[in-house]
Order: sequence, then structure tokens, then C-alpha cells
Amino acid sequence: MRLHLRLFATASLMALAPALPATAADYDPPMVVESDLGPIEDYVPVEIGSGWYLRGDIGYAFTTTADGAFNYQTYNIGTGVYGSGTYDSTTVTGGISYGIGFGYAFTDMLRADLTAERFNIRFNGVRTSAQPCAGQPVGTTCRTTDTATMYGTSVMANGYVDLGTFAGFTPYVGAGAGLTHVTWSTISNANACMPGVGVCAAATAATTNPGQTSWRFSYAAMAGLAYDINDSLKFSVGYKYRKINGGPMYGFNAADTAAGASGVQGTDPGFTQHEVKLGLRYEIW
Repeated sequence: MRLHLRLFATASLMALAPALPATAADYDPPMVVESDLGPIEDYVPVEIGSGWYLRGDIGYAFTTTADGAFNYQTYNIGTGVYGSGTYDSTTVTGGISYGIGFGYAFTDMLRADLTAERFNIRFNGVRTSAQPCAGQPVGTTCRTTDTATMYGTSVMANGYVDLGTFAGFTPYVGAGAGLTHVTWSTISNANACMPGVGVCAAATAATTNPGQTSWRFSYAAMAGLAYDINDSLKFSVGYKYRKINGGPMYGFNAADTAAGASGVQGTDPGFTQHEVKLGLRYEIW
């Protein structure tokens, strides 16, 4: 009987022996497999429209100068011969300008935009005729004071370099080139007969000349400082230099046209303006 019990116990131990290593394996630490491809980076979606911005500006031309003399043609009704003349004196003054634009920032330093800007220049000029006033003796001369306003719309492509941001302030420089559509208003003439050898009439009837329109090449240079109001909105103050080429100014008056005169009578030499500008730039994210 005892022999049978010993054999049973031995057989039981032999049956349990294979199961012991398997139980211990359940407590082994998990295996870590490293990839040769390196760490997996998080996917960041590209924001459509990032870098685009809208802008609006208002400015004031504190200095406006003509780039030369204002010239005009004369027409002799009796002979049909054209002559030439230059204004004795002229003054030009600028005023308020305003514009809008649409642009893109390529990097933190480089950006570009297209702008449309509206402005005006007022003109006042004095010219005299070598011929005597109508109905007056030899020696008298006719003095004419002309006034008009030039309305300009500039469409320009501009590029800028932002020179780094410091405490929210970003200095910048830029340049642009494009075309300006110039429209001269009707030229108002105040005529007066100047004394000579004989007696002179005080004044003659006022006349007008039709203003001319034209497209002209223009360019500009800019510098200023922008301030971050928030992540999307920037306020800027700056300086702008603007150069506009010369072109046609006005045609002949009705009397000269009826007598046979044609074409452009007066031309302007072009203009240079120095402006102070205030602007807002809104970044579209």
C-alpha cells in the first residue's frame, strides 16, 4: 500500500514539472522594439491662406514739388501758327491720400503686396502773352492765372523687408513700381490785361481749358515702423517717397479750337511727393 502511495506522489510531481517554467514566464518584462526609422513626428496640417493679409492706409503729402517747368503751346488765330511758352511761376500742393492693398508674407522678413491709392495735387500758375491784349494798344500784355486739380490713382506692386521684431515693434523698408492714372480737372483761367504803353483794361472774360487724362509710370520708396496690436492686426507709421512721370495737362480752349487749334496745349513735368503714412494690416489666418 505504501509503495503505491509513493509511486502516485512521484508521478504527480513529474506531471507538474513542465508547467512551472511556463508560470514564471508570465512575469517577464515586456519586450521593447526600437525602430530604425527614428521617432514618429506628429502630423501638423497646413493652414490654407496662412501669410495673406489685407491693408489700408491714409497719408498726407507734406511736400509736393514739380520736376521741371510747366510748358504750353500758343496758337495765332490770324496765321494758324503754333508757338511755345513756359509758365512764369507755378505752385503745387498735395493733400490727403488713401489706399487699400492685398499681400502675402513669404517669410518673417519678406513680404509683397498690390496696392491702389488715391491722391490729388492742386496747381496754380501764371503765364503772360507777348502779344497785346485784344482791343488794346501795343505794349500791353495779357496775364493769365490758371488753377486746376490733378486727381491720381496709383496701382503699384510693392516689396518689403521686415527687419526683425523687438518688443512688438517691427521696422521695415520697401520699394514699389507701377502706373498712375492721372486726370486733370478743367483749367480755370483768370485773364487780366497788364499795363504797357497805352491804357489797359482791368480784366478780360474768364476762359477754361479741358483737362487731359493719361497713364504714367510711377515708383515709390517706403520706410517705417509697425506695431503688433494682436496676433493678426498691426498698426504702422511710416514715410513714403513717390515719383510720377510728366504728361499731358490740358487742351486748347473753345475759341482756339473753333479757329483750328488741336491737340494738347499744356503739359506738366511730373511730380515728387514726400508723405507721412498711417496704416493697418490685418493678417488672414
